[in-house]
Amino acid sequence: MDNKMLRTAACLLLFLSGMCVGERILPLGPFNGAVAGTVKFTTTLTPAEKPFLTVSWSFKEVNIITSTSTNNTGPGYANRISLDRATGSLELRNLVMEDSGEYTLTITPDGQLQKQGMVTLNVYVPVTGATIISPAAILIEDKSSTNLSCEASGSISTRVWTKDGRPLHASDRVSFSINNRTVFIQPVHSSNHGTYYCRASNPVSTMTVAHNLTVNFGPHNISITGPSAAAPGSRVTLQCIADSVPPANFSWMFNGNETQVNNSMYVIERLEAESIGNYTCTAKNMVTMRENSTVLNLRASCTTPCWSFSVLLISALSLRGFM
Repeated sequence: MDNKMLRTAACLLLFLSGMCVGERILPLGPFNGAVAGTVKFTTTLTPAEKPFLTVSWSFKEVNIITSTSTNNTGPGYANRISLDRATGSLELRNLVMEDSGEYTLTITPDGQLQKQGMVTLNVYVPVTGATIISPAAILIEDKSSTNLSCEASGSISTRVWTKDGRPLHASDRVSFSINNRTVFIQPVHSSNHGTYYCRASNPVSTMTVAHNLTVNFGPHNISITGPSAAAPGSRVTLQCIADSVPPANFSWMFNGNETQVNNSMYVIERLEAESIGNYTCTAKNMVTMRENSTVLNLRASCTTPCWSFSVLLISALSLRGFM
């Protein structure tokens, strides 16, 4: 038995009531609209050969419009509605929150049973003024805690948090309030440093806002980049790097002795015998007051004659001069 036969059977069963509800004349819905906006309840019907005898729309069982040979429009709807009598579709304008609820359409075709459909309208206030609020405090890794609150005006259906473009999930440090309004971070970690986004939305509008969270951490992962061996006479550059917020201050020691170099780069203009040894870089974070050090052992490369060979050669020539 096809769908048409099923609808016919349903209509026959309801013949005594004079109404056929087996045929869907409205989408399932719900329809969504914005305050001050417009919504159109579009039916699934196509214009019939003969005009409908009656088209009636009601809201919570109160008449909006009943159209026969004349139109009977309910109070408050005269300048807010447009009826397409050929299909029964209704346009409702200047929406207010009180328009939310169930709408009923009743149509009486010429020579057929009455048809009825119902659909729900949800009206939302558009989302505006979204912002992320966080306590003003200097955050230090593993010592401080904080929270981020997503505030906005309007009808907020959902709040979705992301960090640096990726979804933010609960963890041993990160938790959310029941409605996702607030993110709690206890205690903060270097991985919590970055840009947080909150997307506040409802079915008719959305707004995304960003907040940069600064977590002071480090120095971590300190290292020295540069050669561990170089040819005598060559120029050698050593670069000290460390993960740190704010950027770390650097100092250098050579063979345990302080140097006058207080930046991330140590340059040896010409590698001599006295330049061979251990270079120690210390990075210090002036907010966390933590420091970390690493050592690079620099030695001479023997791709060219080394100093030990040069010294032996000079000594040999000197001895020959005395012979």
